[in-house]
Amino acid sequence: WWCPDPRFVLFPEELKVSKSMLRLLRKNVFEFRINTSFEQIIRNCQYAKRKGQEGTWITEEIVKAYCALHTLGYAHSAEVWQDHKLVGGLYGIRMGKVFFGESMFSSEKNASKYAFAKYVQQLQLEGVVLIDCQVYTAHLESLGARMIPRNEFLNFLNLEIS
Repeated sequence: WWCPDPRFVLFPEELKVSKSMLRLLRKNVFEFRINTSFEQIIRNCQYAKRKGQEGTWITEEIVKAYCALHTLGYAHSAEVWQDHKLVGGLYGIRMGKVFFGESMFSSEKNASKYAFAKYVQQLQLEGVVLIDCQVYTAHLESLGARMIPRNEFLNFLNLEIS
C-alpha cells in the first residue's frame, strides 16, 4: 500500500465552490448521476490525456479489479452528463465515513469540478467526513483540499473506518 506523507485530503465542510461554479450548480448545466456508468468512468480516466504524463497507471487489471469492487458495493462513480453524453466524472472507494478518490476526467470545461462538488455535497449528506485525494493537484487545492501529516491521516482512518 502506497501512503504518501503528507497526505492530500478534503474535509467536506471545507469544500470551496467558486462563484462561477455556484452559478453552474444552480442552473443544473449538467446532469449529475451516481453509479450508473462505473466502467465508462474508469475507462475515460484510463485514457484521459494529462499534462506531463505519458500513459496511465490504470491498467486492464486495475479496471477489472475496480469493476469487481463496484459490483461488491465498495467502488463508486460520480458522473456528469450533457446531452446524454458522459462528459466528466470520478471514481473511488468508500469505506465507512471515508471516500478514497482514485481518478477523475473531464471532456467539457468544468465537468470534473462539477462532478466533484456535487459528489462531495452528496457524501456529506451521507455522513462522509474525509475525502482522500492522496497527492497534491492544483485542481483539487482550488476546491479546498489540503495536506495533512501521514500519522494524522492514519489516526483518522482508525477512527472512521473501524
